[in-house]
Amino acid sequence: MKTKIVMETSDILVCEKPAGLAVQSMSGYQADMVSELKNYLSRKSGRKNPYLGLVHRLDQPVEGLLAVACTKAAAADLSRQLADGTMKKKYLAVLDGIPDQMQGTLIHYLKKDGRTNMACICRESEAGARRAQLFYRVLGEKEGRALAEIEIMTGRFHQIRVQMADIGCPLTGDARYGKAGGSGGLALCAYYLEFYDKYAGKRRIFEMRPANRLFAEMTVLHD
Repeated sequence: MKTKIVMETSDILVCEKPAGLAVQSMSGYQADMVSELKNYLSRKSGRKNPYLGLVHRLDQPVEGLLAVACTKAAAADLSRQLADGTMKKKYLAVLDGIPDQMQGTLIHYLKKDGRTNMACICRESEAGARRAQLFYRVLGEKEGRALAEIEIMTGRFHQIRVQMADIGCPLTGDARYGKAGGSGGLALCAYYLEFYDKYAGKRRIFEMRPANRLFAEMTVLHD
């Protein structure tokens, strides 16, 4: 199994999804995280089709932490936390370029083009426009690249990739919104996840170190 389970209870799974693995594939022939987890739970419990509730997602090229519900009640509670902002998600990104400001809030309106499967910045008044907001903080820089921590306040399609590209700092390895992709892949990792586990009666905090070698090349990223 490519997906790594870092916490497991009867109600919630917290997993590390590797880059390149889809969260949920539309094709029955492509491996995805949901199929891996359902097969795992089925083998463990003996149930043919165990419940698995997706609360949030990551794009296929993105690695990172995801909370997955094992019951409908847990799915509803985690979804509420995601909606009201009490679930915290932070990303690490390597940027091609150094932002003019070392930290800041970006607010745009985005819409998705279904034909190209890309997002673009648009006017608030345009049909399909959705508000996108994030906060970034530069942690360090090296040879024209920056390592940034990014926290999203809205979960829009390709939000981080589009917004950072708009300020002249596309993500390293992003062939869609930046320079031609290299062998390192997209340098984006959902490295931090925090939520309240009502079943355990405490907040859960998880962090992971990105596997993408581009992060290791940024010497400002310490243990």
